This record gives sequence, structure tokens and C-alpha cells, in this order.
Amino acid sequence: MTGVIIVVLIGLLGGVAAGLQGPLAGMVGKETGILGSIFIIHLGGTVASGLLLLWPGAGSVAGWRDVPWYALCGGFLGLVLVGALAFCIPRIGALATITIIIAAQVIVGACLDHFGLLVEAVRELDLSRVVGVVILFLGTWLVVR
Repeated sequence: MTGVIIVVLIGLLGGVAAGLQGPLAGMVGKETGILGSIFIIHLGGTVASGLLLLWPGAGSVAGWRDVPWYALCGGFLGLVLVGALAFCIPRIGALATITIIIAAQVIVGACLDHFGLLVEAVRELDLSRVVGVVILFLGTWLVVR
């Protein structure tokens, strides 16, 4: 049970970071443009992760050649995400933007789990999960309308 609590807390921390990253990227993008925002946000992340790699036992990038080529697309997808945040937040607000992004993530996550793509464990899409997704989309519609 303690392991589950730690996983949930780390997930919540990631959610807080994502919730704050969007408005910050929007602020940067307002002054620098979308591509400037993407560059500045990722430059900061590159510097921070490089510094963290200096920590003893933190890991390394030495095994990058053993990673499947498509896994290396994650960096590009980060560019798309920050670009979408920087574009949408000034136009429709943080809540609507983040809600739309989360709804899209849920659909992608459900498909990945159901078909066992890019994930370790297959979790088929059963009725309760479908109901949860439908409720999420109803909530998304209420937030964005």
C-alpha cells in the first residue's frame, strides 16, 4: 500500500508541474512567440536535467543507442506539448487548455493500455473505464464551452 501512495504522490507532483508549466510557457510565448517559448522552456529543462545527472547514482545517457528509435521521439512530442500550451493558454485560458490536453492524454492512454502499445501491462478497456472516459469528456465539454 505504501508503494501505491508513493506512486500517487509522484503522479500528483507531475500533475502540479504540468499545471504550472502551461501558464509559464504561455507567459514566455507571449513575449517571445511560440517557438521562442518552446526553445526557452526546453533549454531550461536541458540544463536542469544535465545538472541532475551529475548527482551520484542518478543514471546516465550512455545507453541511448539501445533505445528504440521511436522512443527518442519523446523529445519532439515535448516540443509539441509546450507549443500547444503556449498557443492555447493565452487564447482560451489555462483551465480549458489543460482540460483538453488531459482529455486527449486519457484517450491515448486508454488506447495504449488496451492494445499493449508502448506499455508493459495490457489493461483492456472495460465498461467502467469507458464510463470514466465518457464522464471525463462530459466534464471537458462543460469546462471548454
